[in-house]
Amino acid sequence: MRAHPYAFDGALALAVVVAILVGAVAEPHGPHGPFGPRFGHRDLTVTTVVLAVAAGGALVWRRRFPRSVLAATCLCTVLELLLEGGVPRAPVFCSVVIALCTLAARTDRSTTWRVGALTVLGLTAAAMLFGDRPWYAQENLAIFAWTGMAAAAGDAVRSRRAFVTAIEERAERAERTREEEARRRVAEERMRIARELHDVVAHHIALVNVQAGVASHVMDSRPDQAKQALAHVREASRSALGELRATVGLLRQSDDPRAPTEPAPGLGVLDHLVDGFVRAGLPVTLDVPEPADALPAAIDLTAYRIVQEALTNVHKHAGTGARATVRIERDPGTLTVTVLDDGGTPGPPSDAREPGGGHGLIGMRERVAALRGTAETGPRPAGGFQVRVRLPLQTPQPTRAEAPTRTCRTRDTG
Repeated sequence: MRAHPYAFDGALALAVVVAILVGAVAEPHGPHGPFGPRFGHRDLTVTTVVLAVAAGGALVWRRRFPRSVLAATCLCTVLELLLEGGVPRAPVFCSVVIALCTLAARTDRSTTWRVGALTVLGLTAAAMLFGDRPWYAQENLAIFAWTGMAAAAGDAVRSRRAFVTAIEERAERAERTREEEARRRVAEERMRIARELHDVVAHHIALVNVQAGVASHVMDSRPDQAKQALAHVREASRSALGELRATVGLLRQSDDPRAPTEPAPGLGVLDHLVDGFVRAGLPVTLDVPEPADALPAAIDLTAYRIVQEALTNVHKHAGTGARATVRIERDPGTLTVTVLDDGGTPGPPSDAREPGGGHGLIGMRERVAALRGTAETGPRPAGGFQVRVRLPLQTPQPTRAEAPTRTCRTRDTG
């Protein structure tokens, strides 16, 4: 029906013409009542055939011109009443039933009510006025009932189609929403892994770069210091491989036995991070509170990565003899991470230090924004650079007296 609508409508029109002609030659009141009609006692007339073909043939265009087809079938019905002398010989009005049902199914409800009421009342009134039977005859009531049911059935079909269409659109919209959500989550996961890889690679490769440069400069004159620098290179590369293995392990399947199970780094291993920079020649003062309640994993990792990125930037971009300070402050609702440096002497400290920018500060701000924190970065009035990050704690801690702090030793290797 959907693939060949006009073929179906043509077959329907032919069936209606045949039904009208059969009804024209059949005597409905046979010896056995309505269940035993008699044939051969009524003859076809040219008027009946023409009206039957016109009314039935108009149904071929019922989908394209529903109002015109309804008007044409109604006109044929009224003409039958007028031309047959008030005695309808054929049920031409059955074409009106199909046309009205089609109109109701393809228009809105208000149009259906207006046109349907006009059709029902008009045809019923015409049958009562021009027919040879009393106004309360069953034939007149049949016209009223059949046309009214046609309008109601068409309206029901239209409502059903609208409901199915709305369900399909809702399903398609939900499918698009799921696909967009999946793409968003994939993009977020890619961004998170990219930040992790950047933090790991930028930190350790910067240390390897500096120590390799030191080793190449003192290889001939001070072999002991060159060996020490190469040992630092080995240690930094080993740490980089370990963290890269842990980060790439996030891409493995959950049932992969080779996936790493060690915890992510946090503020608990901040001393090891600072010691690596101190051995690389960057004096660092570490000011952190004594261990208190455990931090949420996301905040602990973010604070560690911020310190790592900030110290890496100091090591790469600060001048000769720069000193850094790392301060961790925790109050009942906020964790504040501050990394300062004094700028040192302008100019690169060695040939091994290469200028250039990257995505470190961008990734830092993205990490902080993901936890609904704030980040302040920029040069200090007294010289140097400053990074201050405030991270809201998920669970506020009860107010307590300020915890004692400890200061990490600084080692000046200059």
